[in-house]
Amino acid sequence: MRFRTLGNSGCSVSTLCLGTMTFGSESDEKTSHAQLDRYIAAGGNFIDTADVYSGTESESIIGRWLARQSAGTRESVVIATKGRFPTGDSTNEVGLSRRHLWRAIDASLSRLGVECIDLYQVHAWDPLTPLEETLRVLDDAVRAGKIHYVGLSNFTGWQLQRAVDVSAARGYTPLVSLQPQYNLLAREVEWEMVPACAANGLGLLPWSPLGGGWLTGKYKQEEVPTGATRLGENPDRGVESYYRRSRQQRTWEVLDAVGAVAKQTGASMAQVALTWLRERPTVTSVILGCRTIEQLEDNLGAAELDLGAEHVAALDSASDPGAADYPYGEPGQNQRSRKIAGGR
Repeated sequence: MRFRTLGNSGCSVSTLCLGTMTFGSESDEKTSHAQLDRYIAAGGNFIDTADVYSGTESESIIGRWLARQSAGTRESVVIATKGRFPTGDSTNEVGLSRRHLWRAIDASLSRLGVECIDLYQVHAWDPLTPLEETLRVLDDAVRAGKIHYVGLSNFTGWQLQRAVDVSAARGYTPLVSLQPQYNLLAREVEWEMVPACAANGLGLLPWSPLGGGWLTGKYKQEEVPTGATRLGENPDRGVESYYRRSRQQRTWEVLDAVGAVAKQTGASMAQVALTWLRERPTVTSVILGCRTIEQLEDNLGAAELDLGAEHVAALDSASDPGAADYPYGEPGQNQRSRKIAGGR
């Protein structure tokens, strides 16, 4: 397993992170604990959860697993969780207000059974709460010893930059990471969020690195999924929707490219997609999301896999999202940069 520092912090995390959204819902406790055991045995040290995963049960499952580990294992694991969405029915049990976040942090600490959360991430932007209020309570939580580092999830580029600027201006704890959707089928984060992270020293923690299973090759053109898969149970599920993605020719071009590289390298399609993402600019750790121990075993095969330059180029070309020229292309800064570089 390889390691990188978490954004501009000094905390080292493995480049493959164990995501736990399935714990307590798609993976029962026995399977969840088996995944944790296998992941740690493979050398991983980074576990990501959230207070709303499986109605808080994901955090509780991790807490019960931690309770039976040796002191050495507990100390070596880096725990990340998130808060923002409702975990109760009260009007104030949602959002990024001081009232909700302070209680959410305490509740996560209790469920996880730890004294301090390593990385606490706000799960999404809250348009009703002043950003200064949110960042202040996170800074207070760091000073109180409840969390070590602060991160963001599902923020846009301007929201991220605003948060960085307010934190710097007020002297609050610096942000270290952003957790966005990012994979070969969803590269739009490269237009704004990746440059913003690079400029501010934040590490990317991509979720849905396999596009909800699409990049494993298990879904076929003109063949609506059935059976025990996420789209088999609900073909129109969220950003993974079969009906939306199957209509895009680019989807099948990307899958063909991933399949070709997999055949050439002897790796699985999932391993190829994970490895491509692991080496993208500003990526610190890729969040795995597995239902079964067999899926985790396959994903862990990406830990030491390397792709050749020709393989990366083929994947880049097939997955190019075709960003609009303005303001990212010729009329903008890129043109001036090339002229300056060419004159040196």
